[in-house]
Amino acid sequence: MGDLQTLAEFVTGCHRLVVLTGAGCSTASGIGDYRDESGEWKRAMPIQHADFLRCAAVRQRYWARSFHGWPSFSAAQPNAAHEALATLRPMGVITQNVDRLHQRAGSDRVIDLHGRLDQVICMACGTLSDRHDLQDRLAANNPWLGGSRFATAPDGDADVQMSDEALARVVVPDCLRCGGMLKPHVVFYGDNVPKARVDAAYAWVDDCDALLVVGSSLMVFSGLRFCRRAAKRGVPMALVNKGRTRADELFDLRLDGACESVLSELAAAV
Repeated sequence: MGDLQTLAEFVTGCHRLVVLTGAGCSTASGIGDYRDESGEWKRAMPIQHADFLRCAAVRQRYWARSFHGWPSFSAAQPNAAHEALATLRPMGVITQNVDRLHQRAGSDRVIDLHGRLDQVICMACGTLSDRHDLQDRLAANNPWLGGSRFATAPDGDADVQMSDEALARVVVPDCLRCGGMLKPHVVFYGDNVPKARVDAAYAWVDDCDALLVVGSSLMVFSGLRFCRRAAKRGVPMALVNKGRTRADELFDLRLDGACESVLSELAAAV
């Protein structure tokens, strides 16, 4: 464990700091996370990549829920954690989040490890399009969809209470260019992060002289691998997170607390 002064010394003592962020960095912006402080699932597992690709009913369910979740997700604003990291100006930020809040806060060197939810990709021709445009097309195709009751869920999802019969009526838009299947431009569970993106993140970790992990339980390998890589190199590592992680034994310094509180105090201290 550690204190704020020790963390400030950790940050100011390095010249090539890389930051790895997870869902806990964005919860203060109103974007929910998947796991509790013990690293256990708070809710059912997210959609699986293979299920989305092979089953039209899964896609209908996904887009019906996303139709309701997208407005609040897209309206989320950077919080004090994002702003503090932009002020600290690390060598780079590797984020597991898909909300682009680091960029909106002013960070200009960011690897969106799991993609970005504000884009849609055609699985046939690779064309990228804007998620706001798809929202308009979903509304035009399904004018009845807006009356459902729901609660927001992580990553632009929503807990929509709809019958199987209603879900079967959902008309999912196709690619305007080729008529192919559209998918959010993010890495679903069961899919792989593109190799070029992983290699770019590894290059940052190999060049850094310290790694700071913020708001991630590191329960999935996509983020954990960078901590293991840094540990193998003997790079000092610090953690700001609420609760345990899968790599607690690797950190030289750990602060347990809300990311926005700890980081805003850190930015003021350095």
